Amino acid sequence: MPSIAVKLYSVFFKFLLKHRLQNRIQTHVDESSNPYGVTTRPEESVSAANPSFTDGIATKDIHIDPTTTALSVRIFLPESSLSPPEQPEPKSKSGSSQRDEPKSRYDRRNSYPNVGAPTDDPRRCSFKGLSFRSDSNVYRGYSPLPQNCRRLPIILQFHGGGWVSGSNESVANDVFCRRIAKLCDVIVVAVGYRLAPENKYPAAFEDGLKVLHWLAKQANLAECSKSMGSGALGVGAEFTKAQVQRHIVDAFGATMVEPWLAAHGDPSRCVLLGVSCGANIADYVARKAVEAGKLLNPVKVVAQVLMYPFFIGNVPTRSEINLANSYFYDKAMCLLAWKLFLPEQEFSLDHPAANPLIPDRAPPLKLMPPTLTVVAELDWMRDRAIAYSETLRKVNVDAPVLEYKDAVHEFATLDMLLNTPQAQACAEDIAIWVKKYISLRGHEFSY
Repeated sequence: MPSIAVKLYSVFFKFLLKHRLQNRIQTHVDESSNPYGVTTRPEESVSAANPSFTDGIATKDIHIDPTTTALSVRIFLPESSLSPPEQPEPKSKSGSSQRDEPKSRYDRRNSYPNVGAPTDDPRRCSFKGLSFRSDSNVYRGYSPLPQNCRRLPIILQFHGGGWVSGSNESVANDVFCRRIAKLCDVIVVAVGYRLAPENKYPAAFEDGLKVLHWLAKQANLAECSKSMGSGALGVGAEFTKAQVQRHIVDAFGATMVEPWLAAHGDPSRCVLLGVSCGANIADYVARKAVEAGKLLNPVKVVAQVLMYPFFIGNVPTRSEINLANSYFYDKAMCLLAWKLFLPEQEFSLDHPAANPLIPDRAPPLKLMPPTLTVVAELDWMRDRAIAYSETLRKVNVDAPVLEYKDAVHEFATLDMLLNTPQAQACAEDIAIWVKKYISLRGHEFSY
């Protein structure tokens, strides 16, 4: 059973959540009055983006749809991305490896390429177009040549919060994404989708799909800029007036190459990871990716991770009956959240956004990517998530379930529980499975 501290915090959490949900129902804002949308709540603590490699991860925020919605992403870039691609050590004339020679290309004290060093500095790296401010470890790279950079898989992450709260910039989500980025050795792109009731269904789902298309666009833009030559975008180049204007637009993340992804991202190894209601978004995006097929090239969704998905249905499962009053997110409060999210005329617990197993839902499940499902023993939503996983396995999709004993909903992502051994173990288990599908050919990870 959960500890006394968890039980007490759950009581306080449920009281506060119920109060907030009821307030939002009473002060409901019609979406037409705020088309721009809301992605954060004033009562939630957020973590500022930090382009320096704090704990080995640099972050930055980008508004990718600045003229229409508040849609934004936070990019988590591991310091390991600055290592050059693995290749044989060149030999010196004496026959020894250059690594043994005193003039190294890398500053061993800081473990990143010291691009800002003078041209005659032995620590100067051959990464073209990268920019560092070495006094603070701030990474300001712009369009380096791909062959000089390590390409990392990309995890598209959707936070939880019952549709009406949560943020990709929250302290808890920031900690979780940093953990996943380090354990999986990937670039994490956390999506700040629009919240209800200001923007009801399908706003959050459309935002998730829009980010996937944005990744494809970024990959194609990066390829175009590469074919035009690195000088067109490189540091220190002369810019025409039109190019300057394009760079100004790029500051808002709208139409130009995003340098971190261009330099270090490998969109052909893309994983979707959703937390709670974010798992519903991830599953929707995965379905749309299957339907799009090659139209998304070079982006390829190779797997998805559904962490305690926010599934529900009209016919209750055993856990929905026996655990209806469970910890943190009980069934009554989740129903309130669904009423805030779904348009009144569409409200149904068998809505396609709520129930993944309704008949005739496209595309065929046999075409879905490998799907890891994480469930908690004390979560009332667990049985439907397990049933979805079992259905995927029946059509030969790799769809294992990780169930954690005495765990509650959001046990690995809730602020109070983030540092528990169970939360850490869950992140490590996810990394083990994900590496099966993101490892390069010849370096596959198995378990």
